[in-house]
Amino acid sequence: MDSVDLPKPTLITRPQVLRKLTDTLAQESILAVDTESNSLFAYRERVCLIQFSLAKKDYLVDPLAIDDLSPLASIFANDRIEKIFHAAEYDIITLKRDFGFSFENLFDTMLAARILGWDEVGLGSILKKEFGVQLNKRFQRANWGKRPIQADMLAYAQLDTHYLIPLRNRLRRELKAKGRWTLAVEDFRRLRYVNGREPANGRETCWRIKGSHDLSPQHAAVLKELCAYREQVAQSINRPLFKVIGDQTLYAIACDCPDDLGALSQLPGMSLKQVRRHGKALLEAVQRGLRADPVTPPRHHRPSERYLARFEALRSWRKVVAHEMGVSSDVVMPRDLLNEIATQNPKRETDLANVMEQVPWRMENFGDEILGVLDRT
Repeated sequence: MDSVDLPKPTLITRPQVLRKLTDTLAQESILAVDTESNSLFAYRERVCLIQFSLAKKDYLVDPLAIDDLSPLASIFANDRIEKIFHAAEYDIITLKRDFGFSFENLFDTMLAARILGWDEVGLGSILKKEFGVQLNKRFQRANWGKRPIQADMLAYAQLDTHYLIPLRNRLRRELKAKGRWTLAVEDFRRLRYVNGREPANGRETCWRIKGSHDLSPQHAAVLKELCAYREQVAQSINRPLFKVIGDQTLYAIACDCPDDLGALSQLPGMSLKQVRRHGKALLEAVQRGLRADPVTPPRHHRPSERYLARFEALRSWRKVVAHEMGVSSDVVMPRDLLNEIATQNPKRETDLANVMEQVPWRMENFGDEILGVLDRT
C-alpha cells in the first residue's frame, strides 16, 4: 500500500479492555465499523476481527481472544450512535449470526456511492480516488483466523475503517446536494432487517452444483451421496467445502460413476493426493448412490404468466428510471420490492403504500408511475 502515516491501532484482546472501549464508544455520536472473517479457511466461518474507528483513533477487537462480546451489543443497538460500514450487509449478517447483535442508525458508504451513481464503489477504488490510499489486495483473501495476526494485516484492517468517517461526510453532503439523502436513509434503515441465519448446508448442496439438474435421477442420487461425504469431511477438519473437493470434480464423478481407483484418478480434479486421501470413500459413495432411490431436483412453484408480465413491465420501467437517474436499476427499486409489487398487484394507492411501507420516498416519487405500469399490464 502507499505510505500512510497513521497512528498505530489499539488491538483489544482482554475483556476488561473491551469494556473500557465500550464506554469510550458510548460517548461517540459517529463511528466506523468493519469485520474480517475466515470464510475461505473454515467449514463454518466466524468473525475473527472487528474494527472500530473514531475521528482520531482506531481499535481492533479480537473475538477469538475474548469469549464474551456482549458489551458491544449496546453500541450497535444505540440509535444515538451512527455506525458507518462499507458494504454493510455481509458484516451485519455475520455479526447477527455470531453474536446476536441488533442494529440501529446505520450509514453504508457503498450504498451511498451507488445511490449517487459513482462508477467505482469498491472501498479500494474509493480510497485511492478520494484519499490517495492504495489497499493491498492480497489481504482480502488472508486467513484472519490465524494467530498472531501479522502487523501488516492489522494495518490493512485499520485502513478498512480509518477513512470511513470523512468519506461518509463527503457522501452525505453530495446526497443532500442531489436531493437523494432521504432515499439513502430509506436504504440504510432497510439494512437492519437482513438476517444472520446460517446458509443451508447438507445434502441439498448438490442442487447448487452446475449441471446437477441435468443429471439422470440415479446419477443425481450419486451426486447427493458424494456431497454428503464431502460435507462430513469438511465439518470434521473445519475446512470450506471447496477446499476438500471441488464442485465440478464431484459432478464429474457422478457423471462417470467410476468403480475403481484407476478410473477415478482419470477424472478432472482427482490428483494422486486426492485419490489417496478420498478415493476409497468416494467409490463407496458412488455405490451407495447407485443403490439408492433415484432423486429429482426440488420443484419450485412456477409463477403465473400474469405475474411474469407484471414483473417484466415493472423491470422495464425501473430500467428507464435508472438510466434517467444515472444509477443501477436496483437503486430505483430493490428486486425484493419489485417482486412483492408484482405479486400483490395493488390497484389502489393505499394498497401500494402498504407494500412499500419501508420505502416512503420511493412511494412518494414513483407510486403513481408504478400504479400506471400495473394498470397497463
